[in-house]
Amino acid sequence: MSVFTANQATPQADVILHAFDWSYNKIAAEAERIAQLGYQSILISPPMKSPDEDKWWMRYQPQDYRVIDNPLGNTLDFIAMLDALKQQQIKIYVDVVFNHMANEAYCRDDLNYPNQTIMAQYQNQAEHYATLRLFGDLSQPLFTSNDFEPAFPIKNWLDAKEVQTGRLSGSDTDPGLPTLAPTDNVVEQQQSYIKALKALGVNGFRIDAAKHLSAAHIEKVWTEDICADVRIFGEIITDGGVGKAEYETFLQPFVEQTPFDAYDFPLFHSMLNVFEHNVSMKSLLSVAENGQCLDPNRAITFVVTHDIPNNDVFRNQLMSAGHEQLAYCYLLGCCDGSPLIYTDLNTSNDVDALGHPRWMKSWHDNSLTKMIAFHKQVHGEPIHVLACGNELLVLLRGSIEHPKGIVAINKGNEEFQVNLPAAQYNVLLGGDDLLSQHSLTIPAQSGLMLMAD
Repeated sequence: MSVFTANQATPQADVILHAFDWSYNKIAAEAERIAQLGYQSILISPPMKSPDEDKWWMRYQPQDYRVIDNPLGNTLDFIAMLDALKQQQIKIYVDVVFNHMANEAYCRDDLNYPNQTIMAQYQNQAEHYATLRLFGDLSQPLFTSNDFEPAFPIKNWLDAKEVQTGRLSGSDTDPGLPTLAPTDNVVEQQQSYIKALKALGVNGFRIDAAKHLSAAHIEKVWTEDICADVRIFGEIITDGGVGKAEYETFLQPFVEQTPFDAYDFPLFHSMLNVFEHNVSMKSLLSVAENGQCLDPNRAITFVVTHDIPNNDVFRNQLMSAGHEQLAYCYLLGCCDGSPLIYTDLNTSNDVDALGHPRWMKSWHDNSLTKMIAFHKQVHGEPIHVLACGNELLVLLRGSIEHPKGIVAINKGNEEFQVNLPAAQYNVLLGGDDLLSQHSLTIPAQSGLMLMAD
């Protein structure tokens, strides 16, 4: 039997529902159920003015920060949603896109944002937009050509300077997304936007595509007063942890040079290797030692992000439905970061075994909500390894003398039996018939959770 101890400074559990591309009205309508199912926070798509098109990626093409007006709702809808979440004591984190503005090269040559058509709408519907204004003077542009980096597409994705000044472009003929420079005006407008959202009651911010922002840009915008009383976390996509060039070029400097939390891509790739690529379960016992996970105090952990099913370049990182379930069992049973649970409205058109949209109802799946309950009960507790092999992992949370819970994962094709320390256990996830005296049967391709009285 071996033991390792969770970081004693680990904060309270924070289970985050990623309501990807949900409208503000839908979130408000579901607020009570979200709280009842055990979610403590919710992450929403970027609340700003963006193109009025029913494509999820258009939410990541800002036209103006000063107004919330997009297919998900407007400023008034956003405020009503905040009120509904506050009543349920659910924190809200918003996605912010500070690297670039919308690609509007198809309709104009200039770099004034918002464009002339939107500025005319502001003028012609002045009373309406006055009710939607977060800050600033809508008679003046937010940004001009002086606020952008020179235009060139990113070619070398391991050159930090190129990645942080070049344009995200879909092809050689695509002008790409105009990249903002950290000018005084850009910094002022981005800070004003954050302040306005904080004043409305926003509790945290996800920095989208943080690898594309220079350290200088981040330092200028995210000052101590801006960061006060809110949670900040960055999305920096990597293909692993220590030893991987993407990690050492982008994620490691972000973690070392800022106090912010980050998506735990190193841990994700460790799980992906175990559950999809037949790497031994034993490898999960040494992820911290080998630099293949982030400090749990700062880790946003996940099994699937919105990019994985919705961007072709990342779909090779999509787990099968069965392996996704086992990965969630590991994530919610064995890890002490802040788990981000993904749901969408079928943006990817993926379906489950019954032909239903794969992630539309997954957030209230009975098994998943039981795992969330387990996570909240054992979060921060010491971890004892009861059994581990290539296909099997059984961990005890708590102490041997006073266990809090047991999590058992069998990814193999044969069942296992393990003996448990003496205690009174109740089966939370799995069948009651699997527990006999102090012996537990773990069926093939299954994840079990037991709570101790």
